[in-house]
Amino acid sequence: MLEQLLPPPIAAVERYDDEQPADLFPEEEELLGNAVPKRRFEFGTVRACAREAMGQLGVAPAAILPGPKREPLWPEGVAGSLTHCAGYRAAALARTTDFRTIGIDAEPHAPAPDGVLEAIAIPAELRRMPGLKVDDPKICWDRLLFSAKETTYKAWYPITQRWLGFEDADITLNADGTFHSRILLPDAPVAGFHGRWLVQGDLLVTAIAVPA
Repeated sequence: MLEQLLPPPIAAVERYDDEQPADLFPEEEELLGNAVPKRRFEFGTVRACAREAMGQLGVAPAAILPGPKREPLWPEGVAGSLTHCAGYRAAALARTTDFRTIGIDAEPHAPAPDGVLEAIAIPAELRRMPGLKVDDPKICWDRLLFSAKETTYKAWYPITQRWLGFEDADITLNADGTFHSRILLPDAPVAGFHGRWLVQGDLLVTAIAVPA
């Protein structure tokens, strides 16, 4: 799915099961502590994806530890993003000489739980929802909006080191598989992002990649 959304030379690796989890570094094992098997499997598999992507870039395998906002910390000269949901784990990495930042998010393609849309959407986004449902009633636009917000934050934080709330971005979703994130913070160092989305079976994926 990611290869349909992200341009080369981004290395995108995805898996749909946990049959080949990564051998974890000691510091990664320490992070897991007494985590339940489900958490261990998804944690290991998404890192297996990331280390395979590192190999495609010619980067030595490295531990992937969380930063202060739980963002993945990459080796020097690497930009990237991780995502996982039921039945899907993925990583997208590139050299910072090619891409400044990358954000990806995957979600089940199903309606968002009750109350989620109202919690994440600003009035302008809510006003656009009825038209989107007319454009393509098969798409779960509320879940897609949530995913686009998550991807926007994942692309934003590495280059700004600043929090971005759901209310701080106005996401315009388009039926052609694209979206635009307009940052609403008055002093934002980045005005916005262009992204792409894809629904395939029971999964949806959103992605942003900003060239260097």
